[in-house]
Amino acid sequence: METQAEIEFQSAVSAFSAAHNEPDWLRKLRLTMLAKYPELALPKFEKIKYQRWPLTAVHEPTIVDSSAADLSALSLDYADAKNVLVTVGETVLTTKLDPALAAKGVIFTDLFTAVHEHPDLVAKYFMTTAVKPDDNRLTAFNAAFLNGGAFLYVPKGVKIEDPIQGYYIQDSTRTQDFIHHVLVVADTNSQVTYSENYATVGEQANLANIIVEVVAADDAHVRFSAVDQLSAATTGYISRRGNLANDAKLDWAIGMMNDGNVVVDFNTDLVGHGAHAEVKVVAVTTGEQLQGIDTRVTNLGQHTIGHILQHGVILESSALIFNGVGHIVKGARGSDAQQESRVLMLSTHARGDANPILLIDENDVTAGHAASVGRVDEEQMYYLMSRGIDKKRAERLVIRGFLGNVLTEIPAKRVRDQLTATIERKLENGQKSE
Repeated sequence: METQAEIEFQSAVSAFSAAHNEPDWLRKLRLTMLAKYPELALPKFEKIKYQRWPLTAVHEPTIVDSSAADLSALSLDYADAKNVLVTVGETVLTTKLDPALAAKGVIFTDLFTAVHEHPDLVAKYFMTTAVKPDDNRLTAFNAAFLNGGAFLYVPKGVKIEDPIQGYYIQDSTRTQDFIHHVLVVADTNSQVTYSENYATVGEQANLANIIVEVVAADDAHVRFSAVDQLSAATTGYISRRGNLANDAKLDWAIGMMNDGNVVVDFNTDLVGHGAHAEVKVVAVTTGEQLQGIDTRVTNLGQHTIGHILQHGVILESSALIFNGVGHIVKGARGSDAQQESRVLMLSTHARGDANPILLIDENDVTAGHAASVGRVDEEQMYYLMSRGIDKKRAERLVIRGFLGNVLTEIPAKRVRDQLTATIERKLENGQKSE
């Protein structure tokens, strides 16, 4: 029996797939997930209440040209970048890849081009390893309706020195869903630094569904950084998943600077022996928004290391929830799971939660956690204000120190500077009503 989603969208989804000249495997995946997603459960995250959000209130997929969108307010800085992809909505504005890297077999392009030019390679990894299309309703929804994305492949033994950068802009100058998928594959003994930025242009209320997959083969090293700045009118689901083979390493550095309601699912599986993941998250919430962030690292292989560090600041009547989940499964001997989640509240109307969760099914391991929710240190404030610094500036200085423990751990200076500037903007905007 056909579902309502099939009846309503099957023709449009098929036409969208045909317009992009997608291979048969992707078209079939879309239609299978179109039929399946309404019956699947939403993912559950401790203390994050998002189930009534309009995350699947989809519009009929159509091809939209966003090349005329005005991006001047976003201050994008990629003119000197050697390796960069810029998209607005479904439209690709810029694609650059160093010819020397292309000669080594590196691929970096938008997803639809990758599917057309490298169908077998994309099919090998797309929603087969780090995330499965039917994991939950929102992953299946992404597979059915995706309308943009990127593909990065680093061949065996290739070590890339210059960063790979992606700028992905949601076009909210019109009613248009932003359903994005990024696939990063680092083959055996490769190294890459990848940075992505999400932002919104326009004020139309739209949904966003973003999935990022990182697959790191044996001895690969991926440095992944992101700054997310979706608008207040955007309701979003963001999922970043990692799958690490033997002795692979993945460094996550994420700035959650969105202005709207967002539920976030960070999940890293340490499958191979000796795999290592470092997850660093900074978040600032303002207005009446809710950012719910669930960060999980699962130690599956022996002698694996999974560390989570999350710091967040809450202003006005907003809410921020950190879940940190470290899971060492039976057989993952010699593994280590550590986590720290801290939330600083600047308003009596704000709500914060830091929930440490350790699931330990093996004896020969090390594990620990720390969590706190509190207000600005009055002694620090008194010290600064007694030296002629006004209250709001003093608050921002204290916050910088609080977040600095995470920011200093981000290896790329450009990303640190960008994230610091974004934090300053959100803090100044949030203090206006305090």
